[in-house]
Amino acid sequence: MSELDPGGNLPLPDGAVTVRVPGPFDVSALITDDDGKVRGDDDFVFYNQPSAAGARLHGDTLTVDPPGLRAGATRVTVVVSAADPATPLGRLPAPTLHVTGAGGRPLARFAPPRPRQETVLLLAEIYRRGDGWKVRALGQGYADGLAGLARDFGVDVADDPQPSPPGPSTFAPSTTRPAPGAPPLARPAPRVPSPARPARPAPPPPGPESDGFLGLVNSARSAVGSPPVSLDARLAAAARAHAAAMASAGRLGVQGADGVSVHQRVTAAGYAYVTIGEHLVSGPRTPAEFVAYCLRTEQPRRTVHDPAFTHAGLAYVTDARSGDTYWTALWARPLTPAELARAQAEVVTLTNRERARAGLAPLAVDPLLAAAAQAYSADMAARAFYSHTSPEGTQPWDRAAAAGSTRRSIGENIACGQRSAAEVVEGWMNSPGHRANILKPAFTHLGIGFAGGGPAGTYWTQLFGA
Repeated sequence: MSELDPGGNLPLPDGAVTVRVPGPFDVSALITDDDGKVRGDDDFVFYNQPSAAGARLHGDTLTVDPPGLRAGATRVTVVVSAADPATPLGRLPAPTLHVTGAGGRPLARFAPPRPRQETVLLLAEIYRRGDGWKVRALGQGYADGLAGLARDFGVDVADDPQPSPPGPSTFAPSTTRPAPGAPPLARPAPRVPSPARPARPAPPPPGPESDGFLGLVNSARSAVGSPPVSLDARLAAAARAHAAAMASAGRLGVQGADGVSVHQRVTAAGYAYVTIGEHLVSGPRTPAEFVAYCLRTEQPRRTVHDPAFTHAGLAYVTDARSGDTYWTALWARPLTPAELARAQAEVVTLTNRERARAGLAPLAVDPLLAAAAQAYSADMAARAFYSHTSPEGTQPWDRAAAAGSTRRSIGENIACGQRSAAEVVEGWMNSPGHRANILKPAFTHLGIGFAGGGPAGTYWTQLFGA
């Protein structure tokens, strides 16, 4: 994975990429041509208009499929702003951009210099260069907020003539239409009201992690038919350690300044999981406000509602220097032999379903390949690496042979970060190289490995044999 500096760029692989900016921000995107101007309302992707051709927003995650963008589009600019338009970004944790490719493979990370009085930040752009696409780190802020954005992108910025109710900033379509022959700046563009938020109360001192949290989340889960979760002391301890690490660093992040990820804290606390979710948030002042924030947008809400989770842990720590409160909520289901077998069997089933669609024979489970795959997933999680080549230089066929396999042809798919069997198989099928292994007619047998922990949270291995 590449760490980008402002102005740095990185070629992107073919296919869709995802861009995630965790934290108390509104994430949006502008789709432009070579002239750098929007064509109209459809060129904006934001939480109230979460999709356009080739781009879709899920909570804090934007997925961009460059070949699917509208005709003439050559650039997608990722924008972050405070949920309250009047709040300078300098009063919030510095945003961090995470870029991943097919199968959840980490590609790049960008942590710009901490903003000060800016209220809007152009974080990065995905742009066409020749026949390929690249990502460039920007970190350009506007102290005059949306007015500065207007100058660069041809956005019509207007205040609502009537007072707006408290709430997040929104883009409302303009009814203006350009006159014949009008220049690019006259193109229709969203109008952006600037609602005000009431002053927030001071945060309470950190108290018991349960402090009303459990009742609120279980009520939300019950409303959608999901079973209740219970608090787990190990998850709470991991959440407390990670919230403290974020407060100490003054920024949100899956990985703390100490280099330890939130997932590594969970496994270090003694909780082995088969699936996990997390909310890393700064801004809410009470558990009730925190839960309301998580339920506001689609992706965080899906995590709260996810029926797969059985346990939760919550902690919050206030940074004495800035007064910002950093929250970590963890959601998990424990790993047991039965759960591991179920996850492995589900990957096999989904893999064979894809082969059946292609008219291919199903793959049989090979215990020796399964043992090698499981050992390798566990090794990647424990030693925090991600590669087909181990730190000692072994390759997939070496590991299969070491497990006792005598199969003549070996293939391997690996993935990290996916939270379910369905998600990992879908990611592999969307990647040409991984898809080729799954649909290779010569393969007859398969072994699956899964482990939780490490920087990425989950590590998956498919080991094929013939």
